[in-house]
Amino acid sequence: MNSDLVVRALSALAHESRLAIFRLLVVAGPDGMAAGEIAKQLGLSPSSLSFHLKDLSHADLVKPRQESRFIIYTANFDAMTGLIGFLTENCCAGATCAASAPPDCCATSDDAREAGREIE
Repeated sequence: MNSDLVVRALSALAHESRLAIFRLLVVAGPDGMAAGEIAKQLGLSPSSLSFHLKDLSHADLVKPRQESRFIIYTANFDAMTGLIGFLTENCCAGATCAASAPPDCCATSDDAREAGREIE
C-alpha cells in the first residue's frame, strides 16, 4: 500500500462518524449494508451519511454496489488488511510477532493454512 493511500485512509478514519460507519461495515461482512440501514443504525441524516461514505470511498475503504434500487456498501477488507500491514510491517524490528498475522475473521484459507489455523 502506498503512503498516499495510507494517509487518505487514516484521514478518512480520523472522524467519529466515518470510523463508526467503517466499523459497522466491517461487522456486516462481505454482504454489506444498504445506505438507509447504515443511516438508521448510526442516527445519521442521509446527506451527512452520503458525505462520509464519499470520503470513505475516495480512501478506498468502502465499496458501493447497486442492488435493484438500493446501494449496498461493503468494507474493503483488502484495503483494511493492507493498511494494517503497512502500519505493522516494521513491528518488532522485523521479527515475527502477533501483529503480523491478520485476525481470524479476515484470514483467507491460504493465510490459515500458513498459520496452521482452521477457517469455518
